Amino acid sequence: MLSMIGLIGGLTLLIVLTLRGMNLFISAPLCAVLVALCSNVALFQGEVNFVSAYMNGFAGFVASWFFMFLLGSLFGKFMEDTGAADSVAKFIIQRLGRKQAVLAVVLACAILTYGGVSVFVVAFSVYPMALSLFKDADLPRRFIPAALAFGSVTFTMTSAGSPEIQNWIPIQYLGTSPYAAWEVSLFVAILMALFGYWWLKKLITKAVANGERFQGRQGDPQLLDRPLPSPISGLIPLLVVLTLSFIFHDSLKQNALIVALSGGVLALAIINYKFFHDVSKAISEASTGALVAIGNTAAVVGFGSVAKITPAFNEAVAVMTNLPGNELVGAAVAVSVIAGLTGSASGGQAIALPLIGPHYLDAGVNPDQLHRIVAISSGALDSLPHNGYVVTTIRGICNETHKDAYWAVAAVTVVVPLLGLITAISLFIWW
Repeated sequence: MLSMIGLIGGLTLLIVLTLRGMNLFISAPLCAVLVALCSNVALFQGEVNFVSAYMNGFAGFVASWFFMFLLGSLFGKFMEDTGAADSVAKFIIQRLGRKQAVLAVVLACAILTYGGVSVFVVAFSVYPMALSLFKDADLPRRFIPAALAFGSVTFTMTSAGSPEIQNWIPIQYLGTSPYAAWEVSLFVAILMALFGYWWLKKLITKAVANGERFQGRQGDPQLLDRPLPSPISGLIPLLVVLTLSFIFHDSLKQNALIVALSGGVLALAIINYKFFHDVSKAISEASTGALVAIGNTAAVVGFGSVAKITPAFNEAVAVMTNLPGNELVGAAVAVSVIAGLTGSASGGQAIALPLIGPHYLDAGVNPDQLHRIVAISSGALDSLPHNGYVVTTIRGICNETHKDAYWAVAAVTVVVPLLGLITAISLFIWW
């Protein structure tokens, strides 16, 4: 009982402190200590202890993602320093109009995500263009994280055919394909895209009506009195990233992103080398930004690693994976809750599927339907304030606070996917 109180209390405290803007390098381990103490997990001694569990999670995330974060940050800074991001933004505004700035950001993220670029890297790559678009359209910058997240982790990440790991993890447990239940998936994806975009636009329109406008900050890229490169020079490197990621995805898996981003950075540097303003400063800021972003995310991953070794977590998983009633509903609840506890969509799947997969398949559940429900449900409650992607995008990339930016992010990455999940379950049950 005390272990469960500690787990729920630690998670709640972490969410509250995150929303209040406390430094994650301090709040995440402190909350993890609370969880460990309530579960009688030793802090320093023993084969399993707080320090080893936390640092294994922290270091493991850094080891797996450092090069992707660094290269993604370099790509974004080069887009910014050469003026390529401003050039692409102006081109889009001239062709589509200022009212379509949000749509341009969402579509750019959606194309890259569905093309196989990691959602973390997409945010790094598109942010400079998004900042320019929101500035030209005079829209409140606190909605940039929501636009980036909506295009990356909702209707594309968990849809049929998506090369993102959230759509591929179920394959090894259920014997399905990436295109499992594609008909329902397509309908749900369109519904999520339309409803989410309408809601995001409504939130932004309301904020503008209340007098909010784009506000520049110290450290923002400055529009210099200099010629800008052609918009094509900013689009070609994005296409290079997309193409290389698609080509090498199956053979290199996650490492395909290193190849893709390296190609994108080189293409950007070669095509726009005449337009660099201060390449040394760009590299320095990109390196620092990448370290801050990956450190914040790893701090939260460490908390999840401590939570997973507690008796309460095992009890919660046992309860969630043995819910009575409709199997698809049970699977959705199990994956959603575990993803929320760990702050990770892929983590929720990896923990739940080995337990619920064989059980539900033996019960005669259609594996394609189960695949799609697991994928969609993993992308809902995972986006709570402590989620690694949410922390990275809001704080590390966009330099916003959770207080200002998170609620719009929650609307399009928690509520909208939940609506899609309910729709998918209903279609599977009644059709």
